[in-house]
Amino acid sequence: MGKKRENINKAKESGKVQDQNMATLFDYEIALQVQEGHEKGCPSQTNSDQETDEETFEEPPSVREDRLNVAKRMKERKFKALVEFRCRVEDAILGDYLFGKPSNKVGGEDNAKAIEQLKEITLWGVPLMPSKRHGGTDIVLLKFLEAKDYKVLEALEMLQRTLKWRKEFKADEILEENLVPGFENLTYQNSRDKDGHPVYYNVYGALKDQQTQYRILASEEKREKFLRWRVQYMEKAIKELRFQPGGTNSIVQIIDMKHAQGPTTKELRSVCRKSWKLFQDHYPHLIHLNIIINVPLWYYISHTFSSRLKTQRKKSKIVIARPGKVTSTLLKFIPPENLPVEYGGFKRDNDDDFSPEDKVSEVTVRANAFEHIRIPAPQAGVTMVWDLTVVVSCDVSYKEEFIPDDEGSYKVLLQNEKEKKKGEGVRNSFYISEPGKIVITFDNPLLKKKVLYRYKTKPTVPIYVLNKK
Repeated sequence: MGKKRENINKAKESGKVQDQNMATLFDYEIALQVQEGHEKGCPSQTNSDQETDEETFEEPPSVREDRLNVAKRMKERKFKALVEFRCRVEDAILGDYLFGKPSNKVGGEDNAKAIEQLKEITLWGVPLMPSKRHGGTDIVLLKFLEAKDYKVLEALEMLQRTLKWRKEFKADEILEENLVPGFENLTYQNSRDKDGHPVYYNVYGALKDQQTQYRILASEEKREKFLRWRVQYMEKAIKELRFQPGGTNSIVQIIDMKHAQGPTTKELRSVCRKSWKLFQDHYPHLIHLNIIINVPLWYYISHTFSSRLKTQRKKSKIVIARPGKVTSTLLKFIPPENLPVEYGGFKRDNDDDFSPEDKVSEVTVRANAFEHIRIPAPQAGVTMVWDLTVVVSCDVSYKEEFIPDDEGSYKVLLQNEKEKKKGEGVRNSFYISEPGKIVITFDNPLLKKKVLYRYKTKPTVPIYVLNKK
C-alpha cells in the first residue's frame, strides 16, 4: 500500500490530472484505489513469480527501471480508459442514448423525464451514474473494460447491448419467475472458496441420457425456459456478491460432468452454446474461475472448445480435472470444511456435529510406511466424532480403534477397511466410557498420500440414564 500511495502522491505532484473535465483529483485517487483493489482480487501467477524473483536476486537498475516504466504505463492506460469510460457513460445518460443511438427529440418534458429515469439506472444493483460516486460503479465499469481490453468505445457498446438485452429479456424481473420444476437437480450453491467467492455447482450428470435431455429440452418453449433458468441462477448468484472496494464481486463455477454421456443431443448443445455466449456477452468477468471436474475420456477426444470459449479462456481461468484428481484439484481452491462430502470434503447439509470454524488438520502418509493419527480422549462420558478423507494418489488401507489408558482394559476395533478410496469422506463416532485415545492407522504400500482430518468431543447422556428417566 505504501508504494501505491506514493504513486498517487507523485501523480498529484506531476499534474497528470490538470484537465478537470476528465476527472477531479479525488476521482483520480478513488479510481486508482478501485483499480488496484480489483487487481488484488484477481492475482496472477506471473506477478507472484516476479515477486519471488526480486527476493532471490537483484535486477540490474536499467532492467528494473524499464519494467517499472512498463507497469506504470499500463496503470496509466487503464486509469485513463476508466476515466474516459466514466465520462462517456455519464454523457450517454445525460444525452439519453444509454440504450443506443441518441434520441431525436431535444428538450421537452418527456425527454427530461427520460433522462431523470436514466440517472437512477442500475446494473446488478449498482448505480451506473458515475457522478453519484457509488463505491461499486467503477468496479462494474471495469468489468466491461477488461472484457474489451480497455478499449473504451467497445466497452461502451457492450454495456449498451447488455442494458438493452436486460430490458428485452426482462432480466430484472426474472428472480420472481417460477422456473425450478425440472431443473432443481442441475445447479446449487454451496459455501465459498478460500478467497470468499461464492461457489456454484452445475451437475451435468443430471442430464445423463438423451431421453432426459429430450424431456427437458424437446420444444423451443422448453429450451427458452431452460435458458431463462440459467439466467435466473446467475442473477441469484449476483445477489451474493458485494460490489464495493475490497468486496467479492465474482463467483467460482464448478461444472461436474460425472455420468455425463456423449454424444449429447443437438438441443442440449444448442442451449449450452447460447447460455455460454449470453454470459460472456452480458455478464463479463462475473465468473472468477471455472472448474470442470470428472471430465470423461470422450470429452478430451471429441469435444473441442468453441472459438468463443477459447476467447473467454484468455480472460478467465479454466481448470479441468479428470475423475482421479477431483478432490485434490478442488481443495486447491476450496477449504475442506466448505467442500461437500461427495467431493472429498467435510461439508454436510444440516450438520449438527461440526461447524466451518472447527479446525482441520493434515498428515502426510509416506510410501511403504505406516502412519498413525492419535486423537486424545482423556474424559469419560463423552462422544468423540471425527472426519477424515484421503486426498491424493491411490487407495490406502486403514483401521480405527480405541485404546484405553488402563493396560488391563481391552482395545476396541471400530473400523477395519482394506481399502480407503481417495476423495471419499468418512465420519465415525465412539462413546468414551473410560480415558484413552482413538488411533487411526494407515498402511500405505505405494505413493505418498495426504490425509485431512478433524475431531470433536460432544457431551453425551448415556442411554441407560435416559431409560431410567
